[in-house]
Amino acid sequence: MYEQFYGLSVKPFALSPDPAFLYLGRHHRHALTLLQYAIHESAGFALVTGEVGCGKTTLVQHFLDRPGSGLRVGYLSNTHPGMGALLPWIIEALGAEAATLPTQCYRQFVTLARSEYQAGRRLLLVIDEAQNLSTPQLEELRVLSNLNAGREMLLQVILVGQPELRATLGSAQLRQFAQRILMDYHVGTLHAGETQDYVRHRLKVAGGSPSLFTPEAVCRVHEAGGGTPRVINILCDNALLYGFAEQRADIDAQVIAQVVQDRAGSVLPLRACAG
Repeated sequence: MYEQFYGLSVKPFALSPDPAFLYLGRHHRHALTLLQYAIHESAGFALVTGEVGCGKTTLVQHFLDRPGSGLRVGYLSNTHPGMGALLPWIIEALGAEAATLPTQCYRQFVTLARSEYQAGRRLLLVIDEAQNLSTPQLEELRVLSNLNAGREMLLQVILVGQPELRATLGSAQLRQFAQRILMDYHVGTLHAGETQDYVRHRLKVAGGSPSLFTPEAVCRVHEAGGGTPRVINILCDNALLYGFAEQRADIDAQVIAQVVQDRAGSVLPLRACAG
């Protein structure tokens, strides 16, 4: 709606994860490096956690765009305890049709893993929203990770989830699982300077002027959103709509203050802007 007015080719603050818009702040850069290390070292499990809206999924999708030719990747999302056994879902995520019986599924998985190993590849399973997995499902993953060829592990798993996943993995029931996690990183929020760079980066990727938002406006966005990328996106998208409605050439602090005021009391977690 406002794209043409502001010279944008696409919406710069859309909520759908898009690796093209990934901004590598300090936390995201460290997490990406550690994921690359975990794959290089053939780690059994890697763990990435973060609060809702911190950019975990975008980061992992960026990582998966460059996994290398030595991996066959399966991506599993929208997990929940009601899924039951994970193995049929894992086989489907890896691009095969799962057998009906559990014993057949396991034999099928072993055959697939060994076939990929003989072809010079390993299986990489990425599970998003992993905080929804039950203890039995996590234990199932641990057992599957025992599959190897000599010293070589045939399955690697990246778990991506919210902080409560850490509490689950810290339970006594899963202590064997926790000991197999080589890479463990928590993605934090952006600091004020990173929020400035983040907003400019997304505007530039969308084909617009990086200075469309004044520095004071972005300060207010950071203050209200607490450095959480998804909340920053919502505020900036709303601000562009307000600016378009008023035919403003740029977005200043006054526009952000109005957006925050109008969204006060909504379900979006916002901090009141000073002044």
